[in-house]
Amino acid sequence: MLDSFLVGLGAFYPQSWLKPQLIPWNPAAAENFYKNPMLAWLADNWKCIWVREGRRDLHALHRMMEVLPRGTMTLFPEGTRSRDGSVGPGRPGPGLLILATRPRVIPVAIDGMRAVLPIGRYLPRIFKRVNVSFGPPVDYTDLLAMPRTRETAQAVIDRVMAAIRVQHAELRRRRRRDVAAVDEARG
Repeated sequence: MLDSFLVGLGAFYPQSWLKPQLIPWNPAAAENFYKNPMLAWLADNWKCIWVREGRRDLHALHRMMEVLPRGTMTLFPEGTRSRDGSVGPGRPGPGLLILATRPRVIPVAIDGMRAVLPIGRYLPRIFKRVNVSFGPPVDYTDLLAMPRTRETAQAVIDRVMAAIRVQHAELRRRRRRDVAAVDEARG
């Protein structure tokens, strides 16, 4: 939730400070955020949609279908963060959401979040660098003519994930180049 919220704020900064309705909707794992009353309050006020992790949560999917045509949503197609910082496989649920609502899909790659907020940690580490890349919209119009099946939904998400992987690889190349330049300067 924290990373998706920050990506949304960054994408719409500074307008989101002046117009909070621009803050994107964020699916959030109910198991992680709704046990703690303070986190639950934040999640409810940060436009989060409760999602039951590891299940086909049709209620959450219907809620997303309801709000997406009227707004923006930050969604991680993998369903979770990776432990090693790599881009994981996309799940078909977000593909079904895309097929049902036909939004403009902007792929976003994030590199460095694992150093800031590793899995299992609740307080972020400060002074760590996170790089974010926003790509061009993903064209999936050819898939709209296909039957709305799990396979078609997976094909949509595979296309989105391919765009994210390209961006993520570029972010990692830049990070390695920057680290090498700093090491060289230190001599």
